Amino acid sequence: MTTAEKALEIEKRDLLAELATAREQVLTTVRGLTDEQLGERPTRSGLCLGGIVKHVASTEEAWMRFVLEGQSAMSFSLPDGVTWADIEAGTAREYPQWMTDRLNDFQMLPGDTLDGIAERYEQVAARTEEVVTALPDLLIEHAVPEAPWNEPGTVLSARRVLLHVISETAQHAGHADIIRESIDGRTTT
Repeated sequence: MTTAEKALEIEKRDLLAELATAREQVLTTVRGLTDEQLGERPTRSGLCLGGIVKHVASTEEAWMRFVLEGQSAMSFSLPDGVTWADIEAGTAREYPQWMTDRLNDFQMLPGDTLDGIAERYEQVAARTEEVVTALPDLLIEHAVPEAPWNEPGTVLSARRVLLHVISETAQHAGHADIIRESIDGRTTT
């Protein structure tokens, strides 16, 4: 193994370990709660613990698809005749399915359980490990899809995507800790 190959393997290992730590922080906040408690919104935020777990799982899954497939894995297209201004104003005559799915990710829906959402997150984590481990390098790049929150012409490498997923997961672990403390006084950090 060359020095460059060894460096790549170490970098992949370290990034995956950091992501695993952030994931564990999120999952630690939901342990010992009931399915009903996972849907509670005890703060002024609209976030609930079950929704946070679902969101970070979906986000990680989507970004790994982006690493493999590029823009086509993350379409933010709107229905014919609907504009971003309509969406932002709340006057759109219809909303795209991806937007509904994203909103549903932030809440506990009928049938959602702690076991179910934790199992899905573990499956997403295992898939991320497979994807990252199999990458020939972390320099693979794709342009991000068009959306108001993406700077036009932005290109992200697999490395940058992993850093983003780590950051997003860690940020939501903090949100989850505050919500957990509001539910039962328990802190997890």
